[in-house]
Amino acid sequence: MLSEERTGIPGLNEVDLRLKGFKVHVLPESTDLPVKAGRRDFYKMGLVNGEMTINYGGQLLDIKGTALFFVNPQVPHALVRRINRTSGYACIFTETFLNGRDLQDSPLFRVGENPVVTLNAEQAAFMTGLFEKMLSVYDGDYLYKGDLIKNYMALIIHEALRIQPAQHSSTFRNGESRLTHLFIEQLEKQFPIERSDEPLRLRSPQDYARHLNVHVNYLNRSVRETTGKTTSAHISARIIAEAKALLQHSDWAVAEIAYALGFEYPAYFNNYFKRLTGSTPNIFRKV
Repeated sequence: MLSEERTGIPGLNEVDLRLKGFKVHVLPESTDLPVKAGRRDFYKMGLVNGEMTINYGGQLLDIKGTALFFVNPQVPHALVRRINRTSGYACIFTETFLNGRDLQDSPLFRVGENPVVTLNAEQAAFMTGLFEKMLSVYDGDYLYKGDLIKNYMALIIHEALRIQPAQHSSTFRNGESRLTHLFIEQLEKQFPIERSDEPLRLRSPQDYARHLNVHVNYLNRSVRETTGKTTSAHISARIIAEAKALLQHSDWAVAEIAYALGFEYPAYFNNYFKRLTGSTPNIFRKV
């Protein structure tokens, strides 16, 4: 057993440490409503059976029967109405546990897409089996449980993409939630960065406000009221996430990454990255 001093987490054993950034659990049958999102740095994927309404980034989505749901941490969400008791499973995971860049490109997690995939009886039985296997492996002591769980997750994602139905119509609560949806959608459209000689076009709240044809104050107010975070915070978090991905998964020089992310000088990027992460790009790349 690893000590709390080494891990910083009470009771964390050696196998759990290898699965840092992942958890799978059985959904409670009923809880007080509304059930709002928790951690904003975790993706979520689950299987739910019941009848309910979910608010996902200002969209009201109805679930009837058995469905898979996929949640992007950038999108605020909450369970707002439940007709009867529900059952199912959910897993949460970080970008580092399952490749976040691939997820951002997936229609299942992409901002602006419908995150719900309705299942028929045969599909529901198959998906239930996968989640039960994932839960069993997670609770077990198999040495390579992390790799096996990732395989189960990949299978769920690919099966969902294969059977995903047409997008349902969505309803925004107000103009602020709709504008926030458009802002986050436009933010995500800029990533991933494929070429170092094509830098980001939109890097500031003013850039996005001009692109969306609204006043920057209205954009800032809408985003804060809808998500609880500032426009600048969303932009910074996405730039840093892309910077980390490029540092880890490309052979670009730090200067190339800086220019690709829209920084005029590499020194500006170094200072920006260190201020937000506590590490320089070069040190982060070596870790």
